[in-house]
Amino acid sequence: MIWRHLSLVLFGRPVEGQLPARVRRDITEQQVQAEVLIGYIQLALVLFFIVLYAAAPKTSEGTPFSPVPYVLGLYFVFTVIRLVLAHYRILPRWFLLLSVVGDIGLLMVLIWSFHLQYQQPAPFYLKAPTLLYVFIFIALRTLRFEPIFVITAGLTAAVGWVGMLIYAIQDMPGGMEVVTRDYVLYMTSNRVLIGAEVDKIISIGLVSAVLAVALVRARRLLERSVAAATVARDLSRFVSPEIAAEITTADRPIQPGDAHVKEASMLFCDIEGFSGIAERLSADALMAMLNDYFAAVSAVIDRHGGVITQFQGDAMLITFNTVRADPDHAANAVRTAVGIQEALEGRRFGPDRALRTRCGINTGTMVIGAVGTAERMLFTVHGDEVNIAARLEQMNKQFGTYVLVSERTARTGGGEFTFQPLGEVATRGRSARVAVYTVAQAAGPKPAVAAR
Repeated sequence: MIWRHLSLVLFGRPVEGQLPARVRRDITEQQVQAEVLIGYIQLALVLFFIVLYAAAPKTSEGTPFSPVPYVLGLYFVFTVIRLVLAHYRILPRWFLLLSVVGDIGLLMVLIWSFHLQYQQPAPFYLKAPTLLYVFIFIALRTLRFEPIFVITAGLTAAVGWVGMLIYAIQDMPGGMEVVTRDYVLYMTSNRVLIGAEVDKIISIGLVSAVLAVALVRARRLLERSVAAATVARDLSRFVSPEIAAEITTADRPIQPGDAHVKEASMLFCDIEGFSGIAERLSADALMAMLNDYFAAVSAVIDRHGGVITQFQGDAMLITFNTVRADPDHAANAVRTAVGIQEALEGRRFGPDRALRTRCGINTGTMVIGAVGTAERMLFTVHGDEVNIAARLEQMNKQFGTYVLVSERTARTGGGEFTFQPLGEVATRGRSARVAVYTVAQAAGPKPAVAAR
């Protein structure tokens, strides 16, 4: 219990359950890209080392062997090979771990070689500022979001520096006599201050540990974020992207009853004679036909700014000016209904089926929001005006039409269409009668609405 609490404090909340394969693939892709980025940065570093070495004054004319050019050349070749392998995605995990050890090892060899290049005793290299590049190499490993690589780099550097310290002490005549506790003597001669070297080792270890803890926390946050983004992306395939965005970007979790009231337009559309069609088709053929049909209709809906709020079998509930602002919502609803008729005209779906769609449109004040329970909710629209649109869609059978609109829609839908009044009718469940219109024709931009 104590360890669990400490783990939560240190590393944050883990992802519950196993991550889906597609989420793991997304994270792996990010890691592959990070490895390429690391390769380019390290290539820039080794080129910088080479330029720095070429520009630095050489004081080792009498040295029979200068290892620095060879170490830099080996490091350059090693970096280029790994960068190529990263581009081609053929870097196994074991090779990456070895390459991290190789990075730090080559840097240590480079630092070690300084006393040969400048013909100084071994403790000379302990004061080399090049050790600071260890922290750059450790920090680079954080780009991959895997703590094991940071820990490996830190341990390799710490162990390597301990080895460098032991070598420096043993290489000097007199052994431990080279060790001093005088800081001034340490700074002004080739003497070794154990405390200073321990400070370096502790700094390397602590920086690696802090970065590793931060990476575990970041990795868990990354996994939760990628999982949430994947859910949001999948959600947008089941509901409209606008509704998915409203749900996923809300400042707090949406609760049942969270809603707002506004004027909007509603379009119900339903395939004519669908029950008979479904009876004569196999399940696979029916699904293929519906997918083809929905794709054609959705293209029209998107073109006019509609939002598919709900699928109900073969029927669709389409809203305008709900989650997406649309001051011309009534006209766009009519344009969508007419566009659907035109898109279906002469087209065959599934196993050579012609389909017709009945549309009912109403405009008025509606409630847009979530309904249901805390465990399961539906984001939809409510209100009497919504019911009218549904009833108008059904009344197309009575009038032999394919598009019926309410008087409010006809009046606010602009002058693009001519509307033919069909009278006032009673709708199921309502005492008040509703004036009904059908679209007589697309009249272009000039004619006025023929609504009373």
